[in-house]
Amino acid sequence: MPGPLEGKVALVAGATRGAGRGIAVELGAAGATVYVSGRSTRAKRSEYDRPETVEDTADLVTAAGGQGIAVPTDHLEPSAVRALVDRIDDEQGRLDLLVNDIWGGEHLFAWDAPVWEHDLDKGLRLLRLAVETHAITSHHALPLLLRRPGGLVVEMTDGTAEYNRDTYRVSFFYDLAKSSVLRMAFALGHELGPRGATALALTPGWLRSEIMLDQFGVREDNWRDALERVPHFAISETPRYVGRAVAALAADPEVARWNGQSLSSGGLAPVYGFTDVDGSRPDAWRYLVEMQDVGKPADVTGYR
Repeated sequence: MPGPLEGKVALVAGATRGAGRGIAVELGAAGATVYVSGRSTRAKRSEYDRPETVEDTADLVTAAGGQGIAVPTDHLEPSAVRALVDRIDDEQGRLDLLVNDIWGGEHLFAWDAPVWEHDLDKGLRLLRLAVETHAITSHHALPLLLRRPGGLVVEMTDGTAEYNRDTYRVSFFYDLAKSSVLRMAFALGHELGPRGATALALTPGWLRSEIMLDQFGVREDNWRDALERVPHFAISETPRYVGRAVAALAADPEVARWNGQSLSSGGLAPVYGFTDVDGSRPDAWRYLVEMQDVGKPADVTGYR
């Protein structure tokens, strides 16, 4: 049976690992053709110096049932992004979904460091990677996406608009980056809505990305071993969970109802009926507000 996204073409910008990889794989599982971009390749690693590559992600997309196409791309280079979009146009003649998941800032921010103490070069580099890349990609990709009605842009960030409005997020630069992406989705909603397309912001919860698992010294198959040290990690979710959120949004004929809004994987799960890979539905942002941030002991009862 064809998947709900059979015949659809997606670009997941920043799909090497983490949420981007989870999104790309779930789009593939729904039958989409997925272009995956990023800087880490089998021939050359980015400054992350990690083993995940865009080619690996493309292979996972194809194995899931879609068509994965890896295009190594530095999204800070306008000419490279233009070439990527031109290739999609030449090969497919359409773009139905753009996921802006470019980030690259894990090694560039310092927790709770005020702006005058934070390394300035790292802070500015973080903003370029997290904000400028999204603007460059949208600039070049949206004319192709707008060629057909019903296109969707998903701006990936960390935190809902409500949570980030009321909560200081890590540091000046991190807070600014994640809030800027939320505002991008809002602005794009105003620009795309009258032209027949939809833009929205989406956040995963506490993500069990490859980097997060490494930091806690665990693997996906034994991630609960980290709970002794970090009990609230019990609310965490796999990258496939937010991937299923994007796949559900992309298949929704009424997705325009979300135009300009800030959404979360946990908030969308009961709406669309999807679960994480273990069958649970973690609602991390509600949990953070009601449990972790007010100092209550870890207890995910009723939250997943």
